[in-house]
This record gives sequence, structure tokens and C-alpha cells, in this order.
Amino acid sequence: MAIYLPGKVGEPAPETEAPATGLDELTPRQIVSALDKYIIGQQQAKRAVAIALRNRIRRQKLEPEMAEEVLPKNILMIGPTGVGKTEIARRLARLANAPFLKVEASKYTEVGYVGRDVESMIRDLVDVAIEMVREEKLEEVAERAEMNAEERMLDLLLPPPTAAGPEDTRQRESFQQTREKIRAQLREGRLDDKYVELEVRERSFPAFEIVSSSGVEEMDVNIKDVLPGLFGQMKKKRRMKVSEAWEYLVQEEENRLIDMEQATRTAVGRVEQSGIIFIDEIDKIAGRESGHGPDVSREGVQRDILPIVEGTTVNTRHGMVRTDHILFIAAGAFHVTKPSDLIPELQGRFPIRVELHSLTAEDFVRILREPKNALIRQYTALLETEGIHLTFTDDAAEEIARYAARVNEGMENIGARRLFTIMEKLLDEISFEAPDLRKKQVKIDAAYVHKMLADIVKDQDLSRYIL
Repeated sequence: MAIYLPGKVGEPAPETEAPATGLDELTPRQIVSALDKYIIGQQQAKRAVAIALRNRIRRQKLEPEMAEEVLPKNILMIGPTGVGKTEIARRLARLANAPFLKVEASKYTEVGYVGRDVESMIRDLVDVAIEMVREEKLEEVAERAEMNAEERMLDLLLPPPTAAGPEDTRQRESFQQTREKIRAQLREGRLDDKYVELEVRERSFPAFEIVSSSGVEEMDVNIKDVLPGLFGQMKKKRRMKVSEAWEYLVQEEENRLIDMEQATRTAVGRVEQSGIIFIDEIDKIAGRESGHGPDVSREGVQRDILPIVEGTTVNTRHGMVRTDHILFIAAGAFHVTKPSDLIPELQGRFPIRVELHSLTAEDFVRILREPKNALIRQYTALLETEGIHLTFTDDAAEEIARYAARVNEGMENIGARRLFTIMEKLLDEISFEAPDLRKKQVKIDAAYVHKMLADIVKDQDLSRYIL
């Protein structure tokens, strides 16, 4: 149970992905350097997104009238799966602390068809932004919320005495001393299994969704919102352990201290000024109508996406949201279709086009070793929790990369994602036996890689299912 202690509140702040330099001062070169920590190669794409982010920073320094006219230069990424398209966009959003949403163009349908309409991506982005702002606010009020929750918990464990007169000073001092002893026990976790009776609030009516002819609308509605005053939250007393009651009290205090209306306004503003939407599989909706079958609404979806990318106002349950300055990054493999198969109007809204290249065995070696989230580091850290010290020799990394490239050539090329399947199979035996291993030093060399993978790779039918 997390208890507030002066000077020891919460955990150390997680490492940020941005350099020490403030976001306003980040140069395109520094943005690319930050992305290099997580993504190998694809410099052209990194340069494009770095310039796009820098232009946003520049726009914020313009006069409001001019800033309103400067629209984001949307980007179209062209390249096979698993080469870093999504990761570049996601890391860019984290670097900029911007609301980010990944959607798949093929999941949307033209207005009039059953399925999700394209405007739902804006509603989803607003929800992401609200949760982002809420998390930031929670950090701001965490210390105060824990202090308040602690006082309320002490009131439950030791109810305060009735009002006493001046002659009862000794009684008040005795009560305060007892309260401080209980506070110390509470902070040490010695009272976690003790039971208290707590008054909790429960919804008197569940939320539901409005369903229209075009599918489920993103409009969670509560009866109490439709008929205010008629339905409210019911209060009910529950008996629970101190550890459980503590979590409830902290959460209740956090909700009380956060002004969600203000947080929502902040979130909507953040969406409008710095939101990023990554539209994947845009090649799946490229092409003209066939007139029948499942592809009949492809061009219709393009035409529905067009006004959102051009700049429009979308109605959400949190108010109207303008899309004029949201940055759209579209991506697709374009194996069957090509960018020119998109309707001309939509092509014009993605003026920056970058091609991402297939990854080679040399790239795989770098991906295994160099990024901050490198796979070798991840698996080493995971097994370290079992007391296993795992080491990879240089020739092991090269052999893993060679097998990954070979499988990609022989089957469908899924890029760097192939490394995940290869690593899982390679370390399957060690991961399973780890808790029972007596030998805590485990070395992975080229011979071990060959032993674990050679037979599978040779058997095409087997590798198809396992790798």
C-alpha cells in the first residue's frame, strides 16, 4: 500500500525521451537523434517527421492571425511492414508529449454502411488526450490526495471524540498521541489486513451507448446526464480491508482534487494544436470502385477522410473539435496499389512522401543491440528477475539476424517483427527452465543459435507455423 511520506512521495519520474533541452528548443537534428535511440535507419522518414515537429514549434511563435493560416504538412510513408513506420510516429508523439492515435484505414466504412465512421478517430483522439491530461493532473495532486486519504483513514480507524471543552485538554492530547501511533502503523503496512467500514458511491444506473443506423456512436450516455436530478450516485456502506479502502480513498481524493472540466478543455486544445493521427493501411482503401463486393466503399472512405484531413469541425461528447492543425501521418505498403491510386484530392493533402526501405541482416544486428529498448536488453532484463545472467556473444547476434533475414526472404517479409518470433523460439527452453536452473550464468553463442533454429528453418512447413 502506497502511503504518503514527506520527501518520499511516489517513485522517481520515468526517463523522458526528450533531451534535456526544452521542446521549444529542439532542432530537427536533435529530434532525429532522439528517434535514433529507438529506431534503426530510415533517416529520410525521421528527417520528415523532425521537420514537421519543428514547424509546429515555429508556428507557435507566430502572430495568431498568421499561425491560423499555417497548416501542418501531412506525411505519407511508403514501405513494407515491420520497417518502423508506426514506431517513428509513436516516438515522435512521445517526444512532443502530443496526443497520438493509430488507426487502420481499412476498419472504416463509408457513411451509410454499417461500421465505424471516420469521425470516430477524432473522438478517440480526444479520449486519449483527456486520459493524458488526467494522468498529468494526477501527478500534481498525488501528494495532497494521499495526505487527505490518510486523514480520512485515521478517522475510520480512530473516530475523533465529540467536541470537548477547555477542561478536556488532556483527553485531546491522549487522542492525538494515539492517532500518531496508528498513523505510524498505517504507514508501515501493519494495519493492511484490518477491516474498516467505508461509505462508497455506486452508480444508480449504468452507462450505455447510442446505436445509430451507421453503427455504434462514440457517445457513452448516462441516464443521470439526460435527466439530471432524477438519478444520482447511491451511497452504500461496505466492509473492506484497510489496504483496499486506502486505494478507494486515494482515488476518491484524486477525483475530487482534479477539475475534469478544465482538464477536458485542456485536452481538446491539445488535440487541436498538437494531435497526431497515424492512419495505417491507407493502401487498402486506394483504388476506384469495382461497383460490388467488399471494396465498394473504398473511394467513399477516402472522400469521408478528406474533410477531416483538410480541416473541419467534429462534434464529440466533449464539444466541437477542429481538425485543421492535427498532423496526419498515413502509411501503407502499396504492394498491389500505388499512391497515385488514391483520389487526387487526398493525395494533395499528403504533400510529403517518404519511402522506407526493407531491413537487411545488418540492420537486424543493430536492432538487436543498439536501441534503448533493444530485444537483447529486454530478454536479458526479464531473465535477470529469475537470477539468470544472460549474455549474447557478437556472433550470436549476427546468427540471429541471419536467420531472421533468411526466414523473411523465404516467407512473408514482416521486417523487424520477425526478430520477436526468432528470439521467442531461441530462448524458449531457457525461459521455461529459468526458475529451476542451477547454473545462473547462461551464454548464447552462434552454436546455440544454430542448434535451436537450424532444423526449424530448414523445414519450410514447420517454419511457416513457428516462425
